[in-house]
Amino acid sequence: MASVVEYKGLKAGYYCGYCESREGKASCGMWAHSMTVQDYQDLIDRGWRRSGKYVYKPVMNQTCCPQYTIRCHPLQFQPSKSHKKVLKKMLKFLAKGEISKGSCEDEPMDSTMEDAVDGDFALMNKLDIKCDLKTLSSDLKGSIEGEEKEKEKSLKKEGSKELIHPQAIEEKLGSGEPSHSIKVHIGPKPGKGADLSKPPCRKAKEMRKERKRLKLMQQNSAGAFEGFQAQGQPVSLLPKAKSNQPKSLEDLIFESLPENASHKLEVRVVRSSPPSPQFKATFQESYQVYKRYQMIIHKDPPDKPTVSQFTRFLCSSPLEAEHPANGPECGYGSFHQQYWLDGKIIAVGVIDILPYCVSSVYLYYDPDYSFLSLGVYSALREIAFTRQLHEKTSQLSYYYMGFYIHSCPKMRYKGQYRPSDLLCPETYVWVPIEQCLPSLDNSKYCRFNQDPQAEDEGRSKELDRLRVFHRRSAMPYGVYKNHQEDPSEEAAVLEYANLVGQKCSERMLLFRH
Repeated sequence: MASVVEYKGLKAGYYCGYCESREGKASCGMWAHSMTVQDYQDLIDRGWRRSGKYVYKPVMNQTCCPQYTIRCHPLQFQPSKSHKKVLKKMLKFLAKGEISKGSCEDEPMDSTMEDAVDGDFALMNKLDIKCDLKTLSSDLKGSIEGEEKEKEKSLKKEGSKELIHPQAIEEKLGSGEPSHSIKVHIGPKPGKGADLSKPPCRKAKEMRKERKRLKLMQQNSAGAFEGFQAQGQPVSLLPKAKSNQPKSLEDLIFESLPENASHKLEVRVVRSSPPSPQFKATFQESYQVYKRYQMIIHKDPPDKPTVSQFTRFLCSSPLEAEHPANGPECGYGSFHQQYWLDGKIIAVGVIDILPYCVSSVYLYYDPDYSFLSLGVYSALREIAFTRQLHEKTSQLSYYYMGFYIHSCPKMRYKGQYRPSDLLCPETYVWVPIEQCLPSLDNSKYCRFNQDPQAEDEGRSKELDRLRVFHRRSAMPYGVYKNHQEDPSEEAAVLEYANLVGQKCSERMLLFRH
């Protein structure tokens, strides 16, 4: 079994949906008649991506909006506070039918996403403040009040330039301001200043540090719990129980629901190419969800999302179905991950399962359920699914999210699924996204590999070993070129070879008329 591709060459000067430039986009493409999952894995590791059976690669230093391949590390992934909020929102909806107010925006994996980055950071900061206030309101308030009462007694005699009132603490804790900023100024009595013979007033920050130090000492000492209880130490200083460990992604997704839950959610993985019986049985329902999504979310006219367009775009795939003994139970290839709520499809994640990764192709959903943030929810489910596949197939350990487009603010949200890497467009090595962002802030196009001597190790080195399919026969390019007189032929083949790399050029068959 070999991949058969037809190289279409450079397509430049066409409309870009990201920046709305009329003629700024540039990419090279090929039509894949068939393709092995290993060849496609190697191609996406060189910046290629498929749309149906068309496989394309942006010309990164020419296109208006450079598109960098991005991958997440699911095994090390920890959901952020905003991710947890989405998962909890889904659980509340399933358990009690609760719909969170003001939660009508979504973050689909391959659709527009406004202010996702700023929204995440704003949410994190807000939650961090609430967390601080919770700890302050019990321990710190009591400590400050006790200390200030003693101080107030002495200040009545000695005088003072500032005093912290318990009432002011309550007001500040309720307002969301850091408590150490609470100061009520009182003028000192004439002739009286600070009593230098007495220890200075301790700041709240110092008190927090002291409590943290004590807590660490207790955790590191054997039998700390019993020892401190026996000595009458406050329970708040005792080490926390193990049950307070942060919940894993799976804990948050698969948390058990009550027997009388309001809704039931089921996720089914069905093979889309070649279509399985389950895929065929649900095709019409799935298509209707896609049609509504395109018309309402993307403002497509009713005659655009046709059955043939849906099939060509999201159902047809060049990937051959493979079922190796050491592979995942469902095999490799192209699938639809269907989200069934109370017996009807509300969302579909289109994915490819490849030797080293799950690759996200597209997501569409019923706009009536936008309040569930299905874009974020499905991405988290796909990350969990990758972890599940990894248990049986150890080399399958990445989640590819398509393209990261830093120059388009709507498409930066993919960078929030971390740890993640971006692909260097010149040497095709993976670089942690944190190292790439400063460069991307300065320039749309960047070489991420910091070694100026580094080259593309997978580049085409021996053109004659490239395989060609001509007149129903497979042959090395070295044989094929002896029968060609067109000088443009070699230029096109050389361009193709440089883009796909040596390994793929030797395995895939390049169809030539």
